[in-house]
Amino acid sequence: MLILLAFIIVFHITSAALLFISTIDNAWWVGDNFSTDVWRMCNTNTSTCRTITDQFREYQSIQAVQASMILSTIFCCVAFLVFILQLFRLKQGERFVLTSIIQLLSCLCVMIAASIYTDRHEELHKSNEYIIEVSKGQYGYSFVLAWIAFAFTLISGIMYLVLRKRK
Repeated sequence: MLILLAFIIVFHITSAALLFISTIDNAWWVGDNFSTDVWRMCNTNTSTCRTITDQFREYQSIQAVQASMILSTIFCCVAFLVFILQLFRLKQGERFVLTSIIQLLSCLCVMIAASIYTDRHEELHKSNEYIIEVSKGQYGYSFVLAWIAFAFTLISGIMYLVLRKRK
């Protein structure tokens, strides 16, 4: 049981780390001489960055992605704290349902964020406010990590739903 518990804790911490990296790092959309995410656009040739503001086309979509990724990260961290509390407070044989619900909310939020970005990426990168042409880029590793974090949080949420507290 101790090995299973250690695995679940490591899996949850990995999920949180993936969410933090994909939310913060500037690599959702990359090209030869630029990288952009939901916060800023950077030209790698001149090392200049520009914050994405409301002058950008489809700024509302970017804000939805930002909010969903932040909520997902917060839910994942709260789920971990609730799990630790439930670990010491639950009676033997009870399930970690509250932890599961919060982790599945985190899963839902990251899915919403990545889905919005997937659907709106063409319109997002057509704005005249970008320093250089960014429409000819490709998805970066932060975007891929967001989808991997979705899978990890989903699996983690299901594991908590099935997990019973044992001796």
